[in-house]
Amino acid sequence: MPKLDLAQIPFQGGSSYPGKLAEATAGRFVQRIGDASGLTQSGINIVRLEPGGLSSLRHYHMQQDEFLVMLSGALTLIDDDGEHEMLPGDCASFPAGEANGHHLKNNTEAPASFLVVGTRTPTETAYYSDMDMKVEMDATGASFTRKDGSPLTADQIGDET
Repeated sequence: MPKLDLAQIPFQGGSSYPGKLAEATAGRFVQRIGDASGLTQSGINIVRLEPGGLSSLRHYHMQQDEFLVMLSGALTLIDDDGEHEMLPGDCASFPAGEANGHHLKNNTEAPASFLVVGTRTPTETAYYSDMDMKVEMDATGASFTRKDGSPLTADQIGDET
């Protein structure tokens, strides 16, 4: 299946973030085109951000490279160096192990989209720049903890328990 029919690949919302942290990405929708085409060595997705939407919480990866190219609209890339306007054709790359927390935000009144390509590794660790949180991922799923590995507390994830 070399040619994909993008109209047949649904956009999916939702997040794996724990508790109310998942609300941060409510305006993000992902079209998993790499999975739909059977690719296993790279994650390839089209991400659509609605007005006010965030691509993720600001993070960086330890084992996986990440590359993106803007497809439509205008987004703001926020990383450790500040804010950068991203327009169609603009690209950004985030090498594995480089501690540069990043995410994209839609500060406009119109949807915007980008293509993101990332390495797929059997395990991954990512750190969140603006909070005491990391995620470790493996074949069983994602485990969110504090950066030192201790459990997250209800106040860290916004749960009222």
